[in-house]
Amino acid sequence: MTHIPAHGPLGRYGQTEESKRAAIDNAPSIDGLMPRILALFDPHRKPLTLTIGLVITGAALSVIPPLLIQDAFNEGLFPESGIPNLDILATLVAIMLALWAVIGGLSVWQHYLTAQIGNRVMGSLRVRMFEHLQSMHLGFFTKTKTGAIQSRLQNDVGGVSSVLKEVIANLLGSTVTVAASLIAMVILSWQLTVVAVILLPLMIFLQKGIGRVRARIAAATQHSLSEMSAMTQEALGVSGILLSKSFGRQRSEVERYERENDTQIGLQVKLSMSGQAFFALIQLFMSAIPAVIYLVAGILILGANPLTVGTLVAFTTAQSRLMFPMMNLLQIGLEIQTSRALFARIFEYLDLSPAISSPSSPKPVEPSKLGLVEFENVSFRYDEGSDDEESSGLTAINFRIEPGEYVALVGPSGAGKTTITSLIPRFFDVSSGAVKFAGVNVKDCDQDELIGHIGILSQDTFLFNDTIAENIAYAKEGATQDEIEEAARLANMHDTILSFPEGYQTLVGERGYRLSGGEKQRIAIARVLLKDPQVLILDEATSSLDTQSERLVQAALDSASANRTTIAIAHRLSTVVNADRIMVVSGGRIVESGTHSELISKQGLYSALLTEQKLDIAG
Repeated sequence: MTHIPAHGPLGRYGQTEESKRAAIDNAPSIDGLMPRILALFDPHRKPLTLTIGLVITGAALSVIPPLLIQDAFNEGLFPESGIPNLDILATLVAIMLALWAVIGGLSVWQHYLTAQIGNRVMGSLRVRMFEHLQSMHLGFFTKTKTGAIQSRLQNDVGGVSSVLKEVIANLLGSTVTVAASLIAMVILSWQLTVVAVILLPLMIFLQKGIGRVRARIAAATQHSLSEMSAMTQEALGVSGILLSKSFGRQRSEVERYERENDTQIGLQVKLSMSGQAFFALIQLFMSAIPAVIYLVAGILILGANPLTVGTLVAFTTAQSRLMFPMMNLLQIGLEIQTSRALFARIFEYLDLSPAISSPSSPKPVEPSKLGLVEFENVSFRYDEGSDDEESSGLTAINFRIEPGEYVALVGPSGAGKTTITSLIPRFFDVSSGAVKFAGVNVKDCDQDELIGHIGILSQDTFLFNDTIAENIAYAKEGATQDEIEEAARLANMHDTILSFPEGYQTLVGERGYRLSGGEKQRIAIARVLLKDPQVLILDEATSSLDTQSERLVQAALDSASANRTTIAIAHRLSTVVNADRIMVVSGGRIVESGTHSELISKQGLYSALLTEQKLDIAG
């Protein structure tokens, strides 16, 4: 699995010069991306084919007027008789006007189709990336900044929009126009054509070199943008604002953002200026060509095969038709090379393989064993590359929890309690041994089916910035109001909700900050109860609450635990003394197991923890 660093070479307080260079040097490879970029258009072949037809037709028609200009001069304005032929001239002008009208109509139609295709491709790419990220395992998100992920979805995908919406059609249109113009110019005068294009190979060579430089700068620019997105997400979230205000660090946060903003400005300036000397050279070349053409035309007029005035005017008209699309092609070449760096960042995420996924032929869980959880000699390491036993999260864990049993996990912080519960819904995979759910190894279960039977409630309650009703209903798609209210009643929250002016339509605010800790927790309990899982995991669900809130939440938890397997991680031992079994975890191992009375009689770690909490609870 490709590893995306959480911070890369960055510290919290901005990029060093070394980290900026590293961001450029470590940019994803852009080699071989064109086939993948073009493949994005496969679902839109029909409108794309029509667009291509319109572009080719419009470009081909646009070359006809210069040829008609030759006839307008030679046959209409300056015929051999010396008398202008207004009938021929009027006819040719009418034809040219009709052609320009048709070309304009085709251009409008083509741009509409291009906008449709480009936006749909960009939208599907964004959804594809979001869907892929949803499939990534939990470890990916613990190692990667949320703002960096958001930047890939917004800044990187948005950064390629011009390529997806305009460049493909413009590239084709300009190529056809250049080809048609060259054909017309050769027909009119091959000698003048050689003069007009003699330096173009040099321009193309220079453009490729500049494009590679721009691609590297673009990669560094997007890296900086992702850092700014991460800063914004951290500093301007409710938690970040509370932290900075609590410690009086608003000024330092602004300075941190300002430093990264200065980096972004510098990179944007570099990106804008890279290639400007090249385009100035092209501008000089394009501007000088007509004058050189007139000089060569004068030589030809004096030669054996003199040019007519009509031919010269027609040629300069065709040559002017060549200049703009040629400039456009060179610009498009730079845009494509620059955007390839962004596509590389996008495909880098799309190429990540989820470390955890459902098997191709999952085994169904046994309904008669729902609620049964087994750990068979389970060991787990967060750092799979290390053989150091101290880096192991768990070692030789064995237990069996029967359906309907209430089991508590207690022990010092960092002992491995949360890690044990994270292995049950398969947020992480074991390093060795097996975790079984309802008699089936969780690695053999369908991931959606497995998580459908498990409810998780942690002390860090997450609520969406939405109504109370929507937050509860998140557990069950299509939940009715009656079901939502029944879940709230079971969670001891219904009456409290009705006391709010807007009841169930009350907005909870960012991460639920408009509610108290106990209210948020009881809404989370209601959400779990609406799901109605067979196994309930409680991760220190009351540890951060005051006594009154804890009493209300504990009553709700007692209701939630009824008639289902419950695994409770507890810091306050007073909340689990009535558990059917208490397992004491220390150093990644289960060192004691038994009822409250049995553990007290052993006078081991459990008794020591009771003493630390100054609890005198009789066995």
